Amino acid sequence: MLGNDKNSQKSHFHYRGTRRDIPAQLWVRHPQTSVLLLRRELENNLWVDSKSGYHFPIGAPQRIQILVDPESFQAHDEELSSHDPLNFSGKINYSQKLIENQKKTGLTEAVLCGSARMDGMEVELAIMDFRFLGASMGSVVGERITRTIERGFERRHPVIIISASGGARMYEGILSLMQMAKTSAALAKLSEHKIPFISVLTHPTTGGVTASFATLGDIILAEPGALIGFAGPRVIEETTRQKLPKEFQTAEFLLEHGLIDQIVPRSELRERLIYFLKTLFYKAKIAI
Repeated sequence: MLGNDKNSQKSHFHYRGTRRDIPAQLWVRHPQTSVLLLRRELENNLWVDSKSGYHFPIGAPQRIQILVDPESFQAHDEELSSHDPLNFSGKINYSQKLIENQKKTGLTEAVLCGSARMDGMEVELAIMDFRFLGASMGSVVGERITRTIERGFERRHPVIIISASGGARMYEGILSLMQMAKTSAALAKLSEHKIPFISVLTHPTTGGVTASFATLGDIILAEPGALIGFAGPRVIEETTRQKLPKEFQTAEFLLEHGLIDQIVPRSELRERLIYFLKTLFYKAKIAI
């Protein structure tokens, strides 16, 4: 019997006492439930948990692959890079942070901008990437987004901006705050000429980005469960001295109160955008 086989016993206990090799990055922990999820399944499901519906934040290159026609994306303004106008210093200075984030993400800045096609239709895109300094909006992020809007005006192409941001970039002081006015002014010109702008809000979209271009879309869409707001809930409660409603600043709460137009799951976003582009782009061409 197995229990009397010393060699079998030795082999059995040796197996149990040895830690088996597990491939790195095999599992991903759910941030809300702490359940471990298989990375491969998440990747196949566009980084959406099939059980809870939780939408994991994803990078700008991944969104490009999901949204646009294959091999149609052409990046613009990659030569624009941030500097350190205030000589900001701390434990790690601003210049070092920029270099570290460029290496970590493979991006030159917190927004990826370019031209692409969606179902054959030409569009101008700006996609923010939260991995890069929390997708904070500094002078270069604002300039890239403004140029994207201006290309839409010059080429008569619809503009889509996918936002995810922690707000203005503190390392650049008032220069970052000025981007709110600059991007909003560019959108006003787009609106005057009936060129569509669709804003897509993802988790999280906060601060000066929410207070400017992100909420100025002709159509405003959001991913399920996205945190959307200006200041954080704690700051608002301390300022107003009032208890905030449950699920305050979620996409679902804001849809109910009229700030956004639709909540669209990631798997349906491309087709939904194509639908609106066909409708709005046709009307825009007639007006022009």
